[in-house]
Amino acid sequence: MTDLSQTEREDLIATAHALADVAREATLLHFRSEGLTADNKESQRFDPVTVADKLSEERMRALLATRRPQDGILGEEYAPVAGTSGLTWVLDPIDGTRGYLSGTPTWGVLISVRDAGGPVYGIIDQPYIRERFEGGFGRAEVNGPMGRRALKARGPRPLSEAILFSTFPEVGTAEEGAAFRRVAPKARLVRYGTDCYAYALIAAGQIDLVIEAGLQAYDVQAPIAVIEAAGGIVTDWQGRPCHGGGRVLAAANREIHAEALALLNG
Repeated sequence: MTDLSQTEREDLIATAHALADVAREATLLHFRSEGLTADNKESQRFDPVTVADKLSEERMRALLATRRPQDGILGEEYAPVAGTSGLTWVLDPIDGTRGYLSGTPTWGVLISVRDAGGPVYGIIDQPYIRERFEGGFGRAEVNGPMGRRALKARGPRPLSEAILFSTFPEVGTAEEGAAFRRVAPKARLVRYGTDCYAYALIAAGQIDLVIEAGLQAYDVQAPIAVIEAAGGIVTDWQGRPCHGGGRVLAAANREIHAEALALLNG
């Protein structure tokens, strides 16, 4: 981790919360609004982008240009910005646009700051629920309708007693789906479709595993920071760092991570 002063860390934390505030306002302007439509970013499947995705990222980038112009930016909707500080902000203006478009409340905004070694601090913000999870720089807490409390991932338990989440039942390719189905039947409960909120639930001590594939850096870096701060672990399907996305295995603890990892590589 880059050696940062306490003042610098406090400024990064304050900036991250300011980014979450402007993104919350931008996304709620259009959520469940009449006539909300989406463009499709891909030809082979429906990968929507709405006016809210773009507005959210535009406002976050504008704030960074004022508060942290020396830092880089990697966002989902616009071109990367090179920085000079060695720090890069990784932004997903709406993680779960399909859910946002459908009116479900479990989409979120992902904000993290990384150095050369990976994410050092992250926020998973749920604008509609008004629940914000943060992790890094000695912090691991959630603030929302039930107040402020510490985040702590669940302790070890067998996979047969675990709760497993993934966004899509098919997970990814046919090969990736087959690997997932070596794990899923052995879990006590499997749920789908909550996007970034599933990672927040690991940090909050509610579930044990998230298994996904085909992710991008902006999908995973904030969850990595939050889950690791809460005592969990996030790797790829070979147990390596997954800061760039791809195949992701997030777990509440090393024991259940190892059990799921062995089955994925069956």
